[in-house]
Amino acid sequence: MTDTTTDLSETTASERAAGRTSIVRAVEDAGVVAVIRIKEAAKVSAVVETLAAGGVRVLEITMTVPGAIEVIRAVSRALPDGVVLGAGTVLDADTARRLIDAGARFIVAPTFDPDTIRACHERDVPAMPGCFSPTEILRAWQLGADIVKVFPATSLGPGYIKDVLAPLPDMRLMPTGGVTPENAGDWIKAGAVAVGIGSSLVDAKAVAAGDFRRIEDAARLLISNVRAARVAL
Repeated sequence: MTDTTTDLSETTASERAAGRTSIVRAVEDAGVVAVIRIKEAAKVSAVVETLAAGGVRVLEITMTVPGAIEVIRAVSRALPDGVVLGAGTVLDADTARRLIDAGARFIVAPTFDPDTIRACHERDVPAMPGCFSPTEILRAWQLGADIVKVFPATSLGPGYIKDVLAPLPDMRLMPTGGVTPENAGDWIKAGAVAVGIGSSLVDAKAVAAGDFRRIEDAARLLISNVRAARVAL
């Protein structure tokens, strides 16, 4: 009898992650990571389909969603074509590994944890730690962060991204917090490779009311403004 254990293991790994480089490129090409942070786990699939219909191709389900790991496992098996799914609010390496096993193809954190970066890279999955100061951003980059999430960006403004990139031009920065469909283009013009956007896109009241058209319209506006900003660069 032929032992196929190795082949099956390799196939599973291939399906689980397309490789850090290709996923990072997908995030950069999209310019947007939609953050799904809602209380109604049963509505996550509908939100994913709505965002995809609105043109958003990279999505992040946070660990604050009830039963997040199993939600990611289920959603990852039925994604719309061309959509990349990751996990957010990941605070430690063990959780990162469990999420990757469930189907997450990138890991986002609100904080900077070197062990989480290493755990992601062991599985060939991009790590996007949250950093605030230039010192944190540089250190995360030196330890292999694929994209640095600038968080919380609410009080900073796009000028902060431009200022950080002046002495650190090689950084891939993704501001999160304070980003809206209306101002997303300003962050892109300032030099962000992508923006992370949550409540102003996936509005909790719209989700609760089943008003998915409102979310789809916001997604279309977001994508339009990001594309327009890139054309203007």
